[in-house]
Amino acid sequence: MSENTTEVLVGGAVLAAAAGFLIYAGQLTGVSGGQTEYQLSASFRSADGIDIGTDVRMAGVKVGRVTQVELDPATYRAKTIFTVRDSIEVPDDSAVLVSSEGLLGGNFVEIQPGGSPFYLAAGDEIEFTQGSVSLISLLMKFVAGNPDATE
Repeated sequence: MSENTTEVLVGGAVLAAAAGFLIYAGQLTGVSGGQTEYQLSASFRSADGIDIGTDVRMAGVKVGRVTQVELDPATYRAKTIFTVRDSIEVPDDSAVLVSSEGLLGGNFVEIQPGGSPFYLAAGDEIEFTQGSVSLISLLMKFVAGNPDATE
């Protein structure tokens, strides 16, 4: 094999690997879409472990992703904006909570649908929320022997 052929083959392999990484990154962040989504928001007391790109799930199935997390200076709560697939209608009495995949797993946003016959529209805010639970504070309460202690 000549030097040019080797360089072309190595260059092709590098380009194929780069294209694979781009496709993977697009799928991971939800950029490579075809599906349309609408935005909803929620305000949490604590949004530990939630970042841009975090999964939004319903019944364990990914239905969207977090697109923005910022502190509301008026309420000192974490305002979170996330997307949901257009094909999924969220009842207006639904709850949103920050859930964990396990002891060592990451956090995700979970939508628990309500029973209302009315649905949220794009841009609406979900009122019923539960922020993340700190594992350290739970362990401290257990070690202190006072499970009824408040933060």
